[in-house]
Amino acid sequence: MSTVLLVHAKGGPPLGHVLSRTAARADVHLLALSALPPAVAALAEELCASVETPSGAERADLGSLIVSRARAVGADAVLTFSEYAVVAVAEACETLGLAGPGGAARLARDKRMMRHTWRQRGLPQPEFRPVATRADLREAVAALPFPMLLKAAWSAGSTAHQIIGSPQEADAAWRCSREVMAESAQLGFAELHVAEADAHFVVEQIVTGTTEQWFDEPGWGDYVSVEGVVAGGVFHPVCVSGRMPTVEPFTERASITPAPLPASLQDRVVALAREAVDALGLRDCGTHTEIKLGADGRMWLIETAARFGGAMTVPQIEEVFGLDLVGMLVDHLLGRTVDWPEGALGPDQARGAAGSLVVLAVDGDGHAWPDRRVWDFTAVREAVALSEGGALSVVPESSLPDGSAVPVYEPAGGANTMAALCLLSAADAPTVLRDFTALVDALPRVLPPAVAAEPTDTNAAPAPAPATPAPAVAVVPSTAAACPRLRTAARTEEVPA
Repeated sequence: MSTVLLVHAKGGPPLGHVLSRTAARADVHLLALSALPPAVAALAEELCASVETPSGAERADLGSLIVSRARAVGADAVLTFSEYAVVAVAEACETLGLAGPGGAARLARDKRMMRHTWRQRGLPQPEFRPVATRADLREAVAALPFPMLLKAAWSAGSTAHQIIGSPQEADAAWRCSREVMAESAQLGFAELHVAEADAHFVVEQIVTGTTEQWFDEPGWGDYVSVEGVVAGGVFHPVCVSGRMPTVEPFTERASITPAPLPASLQDRVVALAREAVDALGLRDCGTHTEIKLGADGRMWLIETAARFGGAMTVPQIEEVFGLDLVGMLVDHLLGRTVDWPEGALGPDQARGAAGSLVVLAVDGDGHAWPDRRVWDFTAVREAVALSEGGALSVVPESSLPDGSAVPVYEPAGGANTMAALCLLSAADAPTVLRDFTALVDALPRVLPPAVAAEPTDTNAAPAPAPATPAPAVAVVPSTAAACPRLRTAARTEEVPA
């Protein structure tokens, strides 16, 4: 049987989903650069031929570590589904002579290089300026129209995004974004291979999107993503996913598969995604391309990744279209023949629809909840009525345990301040959207209120240790004091891995 080295890090599809599909195709050796979610630790031991957790010192030269481990286990393929390990795995595959994204993986990670490449090809995208210093930012502020977006060049999940509305806000935004990136690195939500990646930023013009002329009913976000794969340098689009509107500044709330676009509009979206992927020169990898939708048919490229979409994008595609993208990619990397879709699949080929919702402490209009709440999926499932035939579940490895306080939403923290990830299946995409809208509206009402802490008695005996172990999730220090745009007080809530 063939052998695969799977490099695990934060982000990407749920590890349990990835492991089960990969193990069905090959012997799996897991190189865990991040702690395994408790919900899948036992599964990993069962499915993997080995589980290696390198020390911090061993990870200092990540490329050499991956190459060494691949040679030790006799890997026929090396892959990752994490944004933060894509470049390291791509370079290791080059060294080993194995199929992989190729040297162009850096173009799909560094948003500065990505935008330069697209500009050379004349592809539609927002105006931008690379930023490495405070002086660079001030020059960009003077050149681009307000408002503009400051984002980390190597980030994911909308981490460290800051909207700059005037020249006076630039310095505070710069300080805040750098602090958020430093904190994210401590949690493992940062590039693992490129030195000083946390110091690279880009400023972009904020283009005006609209859903009119694209969707038949209101409530959709003004951007979509094209899910696909590159095999032997040839791009194969799989489908288009729709979105709910983002939460300020641009944090994603929900992804819904498939996007209910008319066939002619889907064809235009997919054609632009093909141009974007082809321009980057990727070779063998999953792809996830986000596109902003505008008036009169205008579109702008947001970004492309050299990996499949994160959260539940891959499981959604499997449920709706019956395509095991993880298994198909593993087969391709191992040199087996794979029947990729002849074109992007749409609503007419779908078996219903599925969507994933990130639980954030904000209402449908993006306003913070009026009080603190405790995450309790059982309460949500029992209290929120879904459309007939709808099914709601929670993704344990991407969610806080029931009874955990829902983190206060911090705009600069992006998806790092999520409480849970929910999956919803329904008859069609508009139904998923309506049910998600109802769910978002209901959450601050149906979740139990958080109990305020009692005043501390300095003479009291120490509290006993908790009877159950603490969840294996990270504690995020607050940047509220240093980041004026963050609307929350200091917090020590835990966020999912």
